[in-house]
Amino acid sequence: MEKRTEFLSYALPYWDDKEIDAVVEAIRSNWWSRGPKVSEFEEKFAKYVGAKYAVALNSCTAAFTLALEVCGVGEGDEVIVPSMTFCSTANTVVHTGATPVLCDVLAENGLIDPDKIEALITEKTKAIMPVHYAGRACDMDKINAIAKKHGLYVIEDCAHAIGTKYKGNVIGSNGNLCCYSFYTTKNIATGEGGMLVGGDEELIDRARVLSVHGMSKNAWNRYAKGGSWKYEVCAPGYKFNLTDIAASLGLVQLERLDWMNGKRAEYAAIYEEILEGLDSIKTLKEAEGSEGCWHLYIINVQNDKLSIDRDRFIDILNNEYNIGTSVHFIPVHTHPFYRETYGYTDEMLPEASKLFEGIISLPLYPGMKEEDVRYVAQAVREIAEKYAK
Repeated sequence: MEKRTEFLSYALPYWDDKEIDAVVEAIRSNWWSRGPKVSEFEEKFAKYVGAKYAVALNSCTAAFTLALEVCGVGEGDEVIVPSMTFCSTANTVVHTGATPVLCDVLAENGLIDPDKIEALITEKTKAIMPVHYAGRACDMDKINAIAKKHGLYVIEDCAHAIGTKYKGNVIGSNGNLCCYSFYTTKNIATGEGGMLVGGDEELIDRARVLSVHGMSKNAWNRYAKGGSWKYEVCAPGYKFNLTDIAASLGLVQLERLDWMNGKRAEYAAIYEEILEGLDSIKTLKEAEGSEGCWHLYIINVQNDKLSIDRDRFIDILNNEYNIGTSVHFIPVHTHPFYRETYGYTDEMLPEASKLFEGIISLPLYPGMKEEDVRYVAQAVREIAEKYAK
């Protein structure tokens, strides 16, 4: 095949003049921090995912932090987290003073293995943080049942799962605390941003207060007509609020989310078609009951069936075919802090360790053209066939 000369980025946000106009409107309104657009975004996002309450934040990490705090997680507690996730999920547990207890994942899709959760539960366990990895839904029936049996909170990492459904219901609608990301590469992008949703009004209200320094009144209440300069600090909170400029982007992105997720699904189907039948390339499987939003398209290179390994495969895609890729994720247990502090080894989490050795995330975003997708798929196939043992 003829190789392209222009580099294909791994991920880019989708936007047009609607996003530009929305940001200009927000700037001209003079509400550059939290204002009416944030409130509108909270309301519309909650409605989309079927949640009762929502608070917009400046990152998904902020959502994790607040979710853990309002659940009372702290010194001496334990929280169960899958190792196949971005470090933020586990890091926020560490910041509370609690211990992240890493759980292994399912070999076929990288989702937390619900059958391995219960063995990790002790009298110190306070919560379970399942991760809807790559936009596929975890087995929430099993996880929620385990949590109910042991009196635990469930805090869902939905950074990849904006629009994902589990057994016909949009993730976020079951009442659990759910944490979303609007980072630049996500299905909704605001540059930086996040959302915490849930069904418990008291928990979300407390999270809202904590998100603005623990003040009883936020900047919107204080500076709008009829507001008051008076406020009370009810708790030592954080500076986690979203801005109206970011929310203006989020509102436009939310309007086109179904279309953008549809393009992702369309392109994923093309990948599946072209890569079918390769012994050296596996694709991650949709979990039972899950209807994913295709945040990522991940292939699993079978190193034992090729004369090159995963890292060399990536180098060839990048340097010879001009294709950007990524790896999601370097498992938490492999990082020095977690090895040195908690004593984790690859043998303790064999499925996550093995999965990491072969995974590559291919470009998948609405701004790609169909010819781009076909080029990437053909490149993967060509490399796999060239270096087959």
